[in-house]
Amino acid sequence: MNKSRGGTRTPCTHIVITGASSGIGQATAQAFAARGGKLVLAARDGEALEAVAETCRRAGAEVLVVPLDVADADAVRQLARSARDFCGSIDLWFSNVGVGAVGKFVDVPIEVHERTIRSNLIGHMNDAHAVLPIFMAQRHGIFVNMISLGGLAGTPYAAAYGASKFGLRGFSEALRAEMTEWPDIHICDVYPAFVDTPALRHAGNYTGKALTAPPPILDPRRVAAAVVRLADRPRGSLLLGTPTWAVRFAHPFAPSLLSRIGNLAFGRYFASAERAPVTRGNLFDPPRDSGGIDGGFRKPATKRRKAALATGAGVAAGVLLLGLLTPRRQPGR
Repeated sequence: MNKSRGGTRTPCTHIVITGASSGIGQATAQAFAARGGKLVLAARDGEALEAVAETCRRAGAEVLVVPLDVADADAVRQLARSARDFCGSIDLWFSNVGVGAVGKFVDVPIEVHERTIRSNLIGHMNDAHAVLPIFMAQRHGIFVNMISLGGLAGTPYAAAYGASKFGLRGFSEALRAEMTEWPDIHICDVYPAFVDTPALRHAGNYTGKALTAPPPILDPRRVAAAVVRLADRPRGSLLLGTPTWAVRFAHPFAPSLLSRIGNLAFGRYFASAERAPVTRGNLFDPPRDSGGIDGGFRKPATKRRKAALATGAGVAAGVLLLGLLTPRRQPGR
């Protein structure tokens, strides 16, 4: 819920979502549409946006579609103005754009690294810079940053992606500090583990091998539901998935060890994976396929439960081992 100037609570019904054409963005748009209200949906692919908008309209929401690239600051400022004019106010802005390229750092062209940073970090900064003045003028608002597990630990084979997510984490912490004088303006972060969206299919691939995601993989609708909950009860950080919690607790003990384990795991996978063409994916242009919500990487429910149990057991053992190996301070020292 959103606290108005008079102290009464009103529902968040005026929503802006960037990166709304597929995956988590599409799932979140449809989840908010079920509550009614007005939605403003933005992404580069106008045709895909219109398809998502139509499903939202059928659910009872009014929808404005704005094709743009969040790396274009002027376009994002115009998006904020159009959203305010269409809705009257903006209750929640979901900054959800995310792209990436998989491959060893030196094998990925530097312009691809730069594009990843511009979309994943500068794009989110453009979002915030455009909407925060509106929030301050109306004295309320919720800004939700989609970060990821990659904002909590290093990401071998996706160095620029991890750098962008680490940057987003620091950016959000700074914004929260600056917004303390505005009690009804909230900066919220969402850190999901691997999510079953088309994003991995759309990613740049410089490994020469087929890409997949390790289990357990989250349903994007679960992430969307979490974002909707933030509209009612905003909080600083929201972690989703067993691997995210595991990394959150283990990283302070052994950050380099976690990165080396990840590097070893990915290296072994790519050594035996099927060959695939090198591609820059959707870094510079919208994907050719419309995407949809699901990526098709999840296993059947029984296998997912076994994978989750195995992950949980491995995490517990790893955290215990890290605790045993961490030197303790001696009394009096």
